Order: sequence, then structure tokens, then C-alpha cells
Amino acid sequence: VQLAESGGGLVQPGGSLRLSCAASGFTLFTFSNYVTSWYRQAPGKERELVAAITSATGSFGYPDSVKGRFTIARDNDKNMVYLQMNSLKPEDTAVYYCKLMYRGSVYWGQGTQVTVSS
Repeated sequence: VQLAESGGGLVQPGGSLRLSCAASGFTLFTFSNYVTSWYRQAPGKERELVAAITSATGSFGYPDSVKGRFTIARDNDKNMVYLQMNSLKPEDTAVYYCKLMYRGSVYWGQGTQVTVSS
């Protein structure tokens, strides 16, 4: 399984970005089986969960720091995961990673940089 994130960049505080994660290479299980999530890692900090979503239960896992501003979504027909980020703050600056997990198999993307600065 391969994951490719896109959509990162430089944005001013209060702005919006939409991250995308394209998944490919499925053999034994289909994309719809996987728990899909977004993590982020800021310099000098640990990687943290930003949001997760399953086909069966919907989205979950938003930390208080992004709740109400970030929304995760998935399109099982296109093997895509999205993260809509609104009202961005400088503290949202980080590398954002897409992750897929199912039955002990875990896959990570290479990450996309998001920088929030004026």
C-alpha cells in the first residue's frame, strides 16, 4: 500500500487548506476496510493524532486543539482521505501525515508541510 499526501503549503492565520491523501496498491483488503487518519508533527514535538475516520463509524479522535476547525472525510470509491482545515493558527504548523491501519498492518505517507504564518 502506498500513500501520497498533497495540499500542504504556506497560509496566513485564519486561512484554510485542504489536504488530500491518495492510497493505492491494495491487494488483500480494500481501502474501505482501513481506519484512515491524519497525524501531525511539529518541530521538537511528538507526532499527534489530528483526526480519524472509518467507513462504519465515521470520524473521531479530534483533539480539542482542532475540534470545530478540522474535518476529516474519505471517499472509498476514489481511495482518498481528506483533511479540511479552517481558521488555521500558527500552532497548526507541522508536517501532516496520512495513516492507514487494518488488522495490524500500518502504512504512512511521506508527509506534507503546512506552515501558518503572516
